[in-house]
Amino acid sequence: MAISVKRTSSLTAGGVKILCYGQAGAGKTTLIASLPSPITLSAEGGLLALQGADLPYIEIGSMADLHEAYSWLGSDEARGYESIAIDSISEIAEVCLIAEKRVAKDPRQAYGAMIDAMSEVIRAFRDLPRHVYVSAKLDKSADELGKVAYAPSMPGAKLGQALPYFFDEVLALRVERSESGEPVRGLQTQGDGIWTAKDRSGRLDAWEPADLGAVIRKIGGSR
Repeated sequence: MAISVKRTSSLTAGGVKILCYGQAGAGKTTLIASLPSPITLSAEGGLLALQGADLPYIEIGSMADLHEAYSWLGSDEARGYESIAIDSISEIAEVCLIAEKRVAKDPRQAYGAMIDAMSEVIRAFRDLPRHVYVSAKLDKSADELGKVAYAPSMPGAKLGQALPYFFDEVLALRVERSESGEPVRGLQTQGDGIWTAKDRSGRLDAWEPADLGAVIRKIGGSR
C-alpha cells in the first residue's frame, strides 16, 4: 500500500463543512443565498424565502431521492456548483425513520437502522469536494435543575448528540434585539454551556455576521 503524505494547509481545498441550526424563522434557509454558487437539496419545501434569489434546487421526498441526488452531484453536469446545501438534515432523518418503521418489527430496530443510514449519508455528503452547508432544527432541553440547553435537533437522542461531531463548523443562528429593538441575526461560533457551537478552524470570532460566504472566506476556503 502506497502512503500518501498530505499537508494540513490544504485541508480546506475540499471545501468548508458547516452545520447550522436555529429556531424556526431565524433564517437558516435564507443563509443559503450567501453561499458560493449553491444548489439546494430541499426536504422541507420552505424555499419561498429564496424566491428572489432564483437558486437551483432538488426536492427530496424520500431516501431514494437523496441517493439519486448524491450520485448526480458527482457527475459532470453538477460540476459548476461550488456549494451544496441540505435543508434540513432533521427533516431528512424523519423521512428515513418513517421508512425504517415500515419494515422494522421493533421501534428500537427502526431507530438503530435510521442512525446507521443517516450517519452514512452525512459522512458521504460531508466528504464531497465542495462547500457543504447542512441546516438543522433547534432542540431545546432542560436538565433536572432546570438549566436550558440548545442544540441541533434530530430524531433519536443518540443521533442528535453525534451530529455536531461530523462537522468542523457548528454554528447557532440566533436572532437578538438591538438597542433600538430591531431584530439582528448573527452566527454564534463558540459554545457557551447553553448553545452548542464550535469552530475548529480557530479563525472565526465568537460572533459572525449571518453571511456564509464571509465565513468561508475567513476560514480560508475560497474556491
